[in-house]
Amino acid sequence: MRRQSRRLGTALLGIFPSALFVLLLLNVPLSTSAKVTGPCSNCHTMHNSQGGSPMATYGADGKPWKATNPATAFPALTRGTCLGCHGIGTSMIVTIGGSEIPQVYHTDASGDLAGGNFAYLLGTKGGGASDTKGHNVVDLGSAYKEDLLTTPPGMYHDHGVRNTNLTCSGDNGCHGWRGSWSSISSIKGAHHANVNGKLDVADQVHNSYRFLMNVKGFENNGTYKWQNKDATNHNEYFGASTPLNPANGCGMCHGSYWNGYVSITYTRPQNFTISGFCATCHGNFHTLDQIGGDNVSPFTRHPTDVLMSAADEYAAYNTYNVQTPVARATVPAAISSTVPAGERVVMCLSCHAAHATDYPDMLRWNWSTMVSTRSGGCYNCHTEK
Repeated sequence: MRRQSRRLGTALLGIFPSALFVLLLLNVPLSTSAKVTGPCSNCHTMHNSQGGSPMATYGADGKPWKATNPATAFPALTRGTCLGCHGIGTSMIVTIGGSEIPQVYHTDASGDLAGGNFAYLLGTKGGGASDTKGHNVVDLGSAYKEDLLTTPPGMYHDHGVRNTNLTCSGDNGCHGWRGSWSSISSIKGAHHANVNGKLDVADQVHNSYRFLMNVKGFENNGTYKWQNKDATNHNEYFGASTPLNPANGCGMCHGSYWNGYVSITYTRPQNFTISGFCATCHGNFHTLDQIGGDNVSPFTRHPTDVLMSAADEYAAYNTYNVQTPVARATVPAAISSTVPAGERVVMCLSCHAAHATDYPDMLRWNWSTMVSTRSGGCYNCHTEK
């Protein structure tokens, strides 16, 4: 099925540009129906003109990514920017042209999608605006760029990512190809060929977890798709038993891609894990040499891509907890509520959300409340502390 999807995506690229941009989380329930469907005009406009007037761009008035001039045209003939499609609703999921579109910016009081919600950065949801609550992508508008930090915290090597150019996708973003690709060209065709469920190949954008190039995992494709709802409805993340090792040189974070003409170097995690992916920008927090030189406690920094011990304080973590999710040592074929010893892996997303939360440092919980009640958060794993 994936080979068929890839051929279909290649064929479509010869006819149409890519569909809507993605941040982190676009898929549809089954691999056979995960691709964007419907008329091309749902996503594209040939000349940005209809009946003598400019085509309306997606996005609500008053948001910084809404084009102030409706005549504004976007690359690849799309009718909106990333957030122009994925940040337009008051609900977590909206429908455009018959396709469900996950929202990474919204004011839905019922909750958030698995990756978090950029609305916390802007203060339109939660306890007030703060740069510390998430990734300050420039797609949110220049007024909301990071003011405290100029480069990624824990930066192992300088790849040119700055507070002024961090974006949703592309060379300085997270989604799509990362290496001399613009935001739109980096995910070109991915929506047309998108698959979900078990993603254990991850050799193209459309078959990588949430369009994160070379990341493996299992995308929640059930009733609560795009969500970490509860122990039986959540994403499954792929992890390793040993973090990325700088001894591998540039191969730790870089690969090569033959585009039919030349070989292009791009950024990706060598180990195909979500923590390895984060390490491409935040290496000092995730690489073997920086967490202590090995994968055995005690550590210098909190480990990731390390198997959680089956003994002592960790022995009680046997049921999947969406407040502190864990990765698995193998890519599962289905969602599971149990995480047996020898399978559960500590990852960066065990503590943080990808986009933004209502707590400092993108944490999944309130640090001060956790300490005062001695429950939740860190205590989900460290049960004897």
